[in-house]
Amino acid sequence: MKKSLALMLAGALSLSTILAACGGGGTEEEAPTTDQNGEQGEEQAAGEPQQGGTLNAAMFSAPAGQFNPIFYADSYEANILDFTHEALVALDEELQWIPSLAKEWEFNDEYTELTYTLNEGVKWHDGEEFTADDVVFTYTSIADPDYTAAGGVRVDYVNQLVGYEEYVAGEADTLAGVEAVDEYTVKFTFKEPSITALQYTSFAIIPEHIFGDVPVKEMPEHTASREAGEVIGTGPFKLTDILEGQQYVLERNEDYWQGAPYLDRVVWKVVNQDVMLGQLQNEELHMIGLPGGVPAADVADIEALPNVTLVQDQDFGYQYLGFKLHHSEGEQDDWTDKSGWIPNEKVQEVKVRQAIAHAINRQGFVEGLLHGSGTVLNAPLPEASWAFDPDAVNDYEYSEEKANALLDEAGYVDTNGDGLREDPNGNEWTLNLDYPTGNQVRERTAPIIVENLKAVGINVNMRSPREASAHFELVEKNNTGWDMYLAGWGLDTGDPDPSGIHRSTAGYNYLRWNDAHSDELLDKALKTPEAFDLEYRKQVYGEWANYFSEQLPEIPLYTANVNVVFNKKFHGWTVKPRMVNDDSHLWWLEQ
Repeated sequence: MKKSLALMLAGALSLSTILAACGGGGTEEEAPTTDQNGEQGEEQAAGEPQQGGTLNAAMFSAPAGQFNPIFYADSYEANILDFTHEALVALDEELQWIPSLAKEWEFNDEYTELTYTLNEGVKWHDGEEFTADDVVFTYTSIADPDYTAAGGVRVDYVNQLVGYEEYVAGEADTLAGVEAVDEYTVKFTFKEPSITALQYTSFAIIPEHIFGDVPVKEMPEHTASREAGEVIGTGPFKLTDILEGQQYVLERNEDYWQGAPYLDRVVWKVVNQDVMLGQLQNEELHMIGLPGGVPAADVADIEALPNVTLVQDQDFGYQYLGFKLHHSEGEQDDWTDKSGWIPNEKVQEVKVRQAIAHAINRQGFVEGLLHGSGTVLNAPLPEASWAFDPDAVNDYEYSEEKANALLDEAGYVDTNGDGLREDPNGNEWTLNLDYPTGNQVRERTAPIIVENLKAVGINVNMRSPREASAHFELVEKNNTGWDMYLAGWGLDTGDPDPSGIHRSTAGYNYLRWNDAHSDELLDKALKTPEAFDLEYRKQVYGEWANYFSEQLPEIPLYTANVNVVFNKKFHGWTVKPRMVNDDSHLWWLEQ
């Protein structure tokens, strides 16, 4: 196959030095890359793979219940979709793009056209054949005029394609940038040479024969997006049973195109972290994967268990305190219509956001809550990224003195002697803080943030936590009662472009950050042919990180080391950056 320079660059980057913004992932912690001995992949399994058995895996929050790849929102739903749906290409342990549903690909000389040749004989779970029409249908659905209004957030996968603006505006009947050349060939055409073409054509495919007659605005609630037995993919397992909020059963796909899996089934159990250790010990659980993994406080106890293998490394994601910089006026069908945005005056002042960064003892989170197993961040490009530049960012060390000085300069002072600051107009100033359950370390940071901010005179109303699915649904709705929220962002491994969460038109721009200079720098970093030069991109991302750390639309809190665990009777697993669910058809259990 003919590979673009972008692909060759990805292949040349080492495993420990590449990181990327999630173009459609989730909002939770992601994956490790090496085991405790620094070796990639699975511990050597003894003997030949055995057929049969049920593998029990744990996650700490329940999926919200959306199992359509183009609409899913959280990493818990992704734990199901990893087994049921597939994309044209995937990443291997070395972060090189490898074939999946497509067996090969070719770029034109200008790198504006990417043509895939698909594997033949691939069947959907219901026996229908997978073809190029399914690929066209998937990307056309994401470009549909009703997609964002229906809750879709992955327009970055289509907005670089030729004809996107015309199609989304209803001026064209087809999306010109994706075309079925024949039954097993599909061509993507980009408006400009694309440094990220393989990444943005790597989205999971949905079946046209299931959704073809369903209006896009009705897809999220369709039974094929939500109900066990109705969700149809090409993956090695089928979602066959759901006990809401408790367990999710995936049964072997006997007709899987790469060969029937060894396991009979995989069962995802929603497990409280407090009982996790005991269930590992008595072998009720075979795997604790992602998001989250094993809490740092439990690592020593896990290491003492003779029946498990612990895999550790820096997380490919981070936790942050987000500011709601704009709210939406009334019911807004299309939140990207910025005419409906109202500035949130309570957090508009940059010096206020900088003061909050100084006031929060982030290093204390790492040392006290993560037991030293993490790193404080000042920009959303963690240390493992080739785009990371510690000299480019402002360092907001913990300093009540600096926080107080900035607040005073901004005109936020205590006018009535109650120890709490009023706004520059003398009005009461209270910031609401919302956060989700499921991640115990994150939950414990919320009251500490409240106390840290109270120490510099900021009154914070910490509201009752919600389950992650409800929390992020409300974050997206963007009502006027939100000022600050806690969340995590999982970073993709194809490219370090942070546009997926920080571009003003990005689906995951829950901050509602509307900054033309930031958008300009993000565009500049992808501008070709310059962007084919890695040093050029590093320089531009340094400029963006510097600007981000000055404006602080969010405060990155920390990136934690991640610990995933496998029972020693469980074989065939591989750990890739941000991924532990790949190649599940090769998983097997000693009987």
